[in-house]
Amino acid sequence: MLQRIQTIYLIISALIMGGLYMWFPVVQNEAGVVVIERSEPMVFGLIFVSLGFAIISILSFKSRQRQFILNRVNIIINFVLLGVFVYRSLTISGETLVSEKGIGVLLPIISIVFLVLANKAIKRDEDLVKSVDRLR
Repeated sequence: MLQRIQTIYLIISALIMGGLYMWFPVVQNEAGVVVIERSEPMVFGLIFVSLGFAIISILSFKSRQRQFILNRVNIIINFVLLGVFVYRSLTISGETLVSEKGIGVLLPIISIVFLVLANKAIKRDEDLVKSVDRLR
């Protein structure tokens, strides 16, 4: 059902990933060369694959196991995206853009937290269904 709490968590995660694409900062080094930008194929692909998995997981509310697996894959994708952000931000020399380095890194972490909360809610629903089946 769409009114379950894990759907709210998944919608928040999808909104965070959409917001990451919309407000992603363009990080430049001291020479003005762009180091990370949202139109970069790897960043663009990982953001939209994560967004797609969140939407597919929302729409597959009848299969809790599929939702659980899609959320785990989405968590892995967010960790890869986080790794790309950290690697690219560590390759920037100098301390002039320090305040802008952490903005893009924070949003995948928040998305991972909401995906973990959604998985806990899915697990709780699955346990509830199994306990009711035992009573029959």
